Amino acid sequence: MSNLHKHLTSNALWRNRPLATLALAAALSIAAPAWPAQVCVEGIAAIVNEDVVLASEVARRLALFEERMRAQGQDELPERDAILSQILEQLVMENLQLQEAKARGVEIEDEALTDSVQAYSEQQGLTLDQFREQLAASGMSYREFRDEVRRELTLQRVQQNVVNRRIYLTEQDVESLIASPFFRDYISDEYRIGHILLQVSQNATPEAALEATRTADDIVRQLREGADFARMAVEHSAASTALEGGDLGWRKASQIPGLFAEAVLALEVGETADPVRASSGFHIVQLVAKRGASQRREQQTLARHILLKPSTIRSEEQTVEAIWDLHARIVAGEDFADLAREHSNDPGSALAGGELGWAPATNYVDRFREVLDGSQLGDLSEPFQTEHGWHILEVLGRREEDMSKEARTDIAARVLHQRRFEEKLQEWQSELRDEAFVKTMGGCGETAG
Repeated sequence: MSNLHKHLTSNALWRNRPLATLALAAALSIAAPAWPAQVCVEGIAAIVNEDVVLASEVARRLALFEERMRAQGQDELPERDAILSQILEQLVMENLQLQEAKARGVEIEDEALTDSVQAYSEQQGLTLDQFREQLAASGMSYREFRDEVRRELTLQRVQQNVVNRRIYLTEQDVESLIASPFFRDYISDEYRIGHILLQVSQNATPEAALEATRTADDIVRQLREGADFARMAVEHSAASTALEGGDLGWRKASQIPGLFAEAVLALEVGETADPVRASSGFHIVQLVAKRGASQRREQQTLARHILLKPSTIRSEEQTVEAIWDLHARIVAGEDFADLAREHSNDPGSALAGGELGWAPATNYVDRFREVLDGSQLGDLSEPFQTEHGWHILEVLGRREEDMSKEARTDIAARVLHQRRFEEKLQEWQSELRDEAFVKTMGGCGETAG
């Protein structure tokens, strides 16, 4: 179970929901309406444990909801009381989760907050300064916007912290999902197909049919020699997709027309099949691209290194001198593995003669990766420095590894985690609500719940 556990913890497989409050940016010019008259306690919509939900919060959320519905062309809105009830309950639940976040010491670092705001402004095609100006023009301060984003990020993080602890996946859970018909369809490869229909009348003479055969063969020959498929489709195809360059888009195997499905599935990317004769003429197909778990391949490198680190008994200068001395000894013929076992400060690889095992270059820090990628098989690098110390590196092998099984496991774990996250989140939120003291200020009385 160790690999699965590592996968779940290292890849943050919790629901990465979008920042709902960023919708404010699309409605910044909306003025918050006055709180409906039936609320008798000025300024407070609900008391939640020892905190409150303000009427202004409900009013703002109501304005955003109504604006969104109008933008979607829905002029007839539900009854306002029903909307207000839903909004108030939503804010109560958010308040309870924020209280839980505070109790657990959940905080959003300023750097993470700035990164989120920066990413959002870039999605809008704006620099951060331009986004600030847009906010100011709409009447919302940059600080207010950051506070809204901080609130949403806090909700996400406390949900992650609490709910992930309630989720447990076994290897059997994952294998069962992988074996299911649902997952086989979910994970199945998709094919992007180029299609040309060379139409031949059913009443064509033998001579015309023979000429069409020759034309189809000639088109296939040109395509195999590198002719542009889209141009050939525009020039020759009688199909409705001719003006789109014959592009049939992405399709699963079950969605490929039966006339040429078998031909497509036998192709490698970039290959063109022999013409397929049908009653309507000749179909010419090319596999433009393919995607899916079976396509997951990873470039891996086998390397070994010697690492020397400065210490209290060896200065930086002495470390540099020592690494160059080891380099000279290897060039002179001494065994790399023996020197690694004796001198390397990397305990994880020293016992293996410096070998790091087969791994993708992305596993390593930037400078190490640069040297790795720039080295030929059998090359011994000159000494170089990373944040870990001084290295000598040698590339022993390179390969392309089929990662499709690992990819299926990865995707299955994500699907299961997402399903259970939703279930456990609802479970936790219900517990919070049931244990909370909530008093809503509606009508001319008060309601406790």
